[in-house]
Amino acid sequence: MNKLIRALAAALLASGCLLSSAHANVIISGTRVIFPAQDGEVDVRLTNQNATPALVEAWIDSGDPKSTPDKVNTPFLITPPLFRMEANRDQSLRILFTHSEQPMPADRESLFYLNVLEVPPKPSGPQFQGKNYMQLAIRSRLKLFYRPAGLAGDPQKAPNALTFKAANDAGVGTVVVHNPTPYYVTIGQITVTVGGVSHKVDTGMVAPLSDLRLAVSDLKQAPSAGSAIQYDCINDYGADVVLKGNVTP
Repeated sequence: MNKLIRALAAALLASGCLLSSAHANVIISGTRVIFPAQDGEVDVRLTNQNATPALVEAWIDSGDPKSTPDKVNTPFLITPPLFRMEANRDQSLRILFTHSEQPMPADRESLFYLNVLEVPPKPSGPQFQGKNYMQLAIRSRLKLFYRPAGLAGDPQKAPNALTFKAANDAGVGTVVVHNPTPYYVTIGQITVTVGGVSHKVDTGMVAPLSDLRLAVSDLKQAPSAGSAIQYDCINDYGADVVLKGNVTP
């Protein structure tokens, strides 16, 4: 059965079929996982909201969206990795840090991804007898932030520390976002107002102690210094935090 699930997952991922139009019945609590290094482990709660059981397989990858459980190599162990989840029941995934052969950075967060694959049971009943049908497996993928102990600053205040510079990339107005903190910052929405006109800016996630270049739609020149910036960031709890800033030269 384990091989069957992995083969199905590999086939779906290889075809690029993440099935955004399908509905997951196994729901993950939260939209991200924060892993404090000093704790050594975290629990993630799952809920099966369907009236039928499901087979669930979970694994962690280091950034490959086409990853499968048999081809990942991360310093984490999930228990249970494969299980039957009864209808209308909860289940906790226990994620443990097993120590990496390569040292993890101690001065900043590291990013991984938690995958939860849901395989529904084979449909039964007279309405399915003698008929063709397609059965879909659903994969959910959440960011997992490994947070070393003793990092400077407050992760909840990291979005406030972002700074914005103007740039022009081959005739495209650009905002260069600088993150001086040791924490990842996810920008869910951002606009820049130039000459009284608001322009949407591409979104993304700024890595710790790094820059991220974001293109400004409908703007062919660098935003002028002093232009107002409004941006939404997603905090540890999955909530949006609305902030304001200004473009610097």
